[in-house]
Amino acid sequence: MAKVTVYSKNNCMQCKMTKRFLSEHNVSFEEININEQPQYIDYLKEKGFQSLPVIEAEGQPVISGFQPQMLSKIAS
Repeated sequence: MAKVTVYSKNNCMQCKMTKRFLSEHNVSFEEININEQPQYIDYLKEKGFQSLPVIEAEGQPVISGFQPQMLSKIAS
């Protein structure tokens, strides 16, 4: 299983939906909450992301937002 990282923030409905989707599909992931770890904000901005969630999975394109059809590729 590829390493999956979910960048999220507090009170983000798309973040909650993404984490729930991955959990329901038995995908383990590391969560980085930018409210608790603000040092990652610059990292995400440098990569061109303005909104969350951002999902990185080895061997897959980076996903921004809640996109079930893209997330299912990680889960398969």
